[in-house]
Amino acid sequence: MTPAAQASLFSGETLDAVANGASWVVLFIAPLAAIGIFLIIHILPEKIAEKKKHPQLDAIKTLCLLSLVFGGMLWPLAWLWAYTKPVIHKLAYGTDKDESDSGGALHVIDDANRKES
Repeated sequence: MTPAAQASLFSGETLDAVANGASWVVLFIAPLAAIGIFLIIHILPEKIAEKKKHPQLDAIKTLCLLSLVFGGMLWPLAWLWAYTKPVIHKLAYGTDKDESDSGGALHVIDDANRKES
């Protein structure tokens, strides 16, 4: 007689507990993690442009937001734009960096500290 095949390492109540845990991960934790990673990736061009003091930072921020609306289709354009050198801005203003602090990302704690002092 052939022994019965065992499809899992677990059996009985342990199998039910493992299946319940796996279902919670698949239904709730994985989608939340995927959404978080998606949002973090979509703000990367904005962070790159801010670090490089790109003079068109506000336009890159807007393109990142539009990319979220259009399902990420515009994100590669924002990524490329963040890494490009603004040639026409350099011709007009003599520099390819924005020296003003007007286009920086919102830093709530830093902004609150500036207002108090």
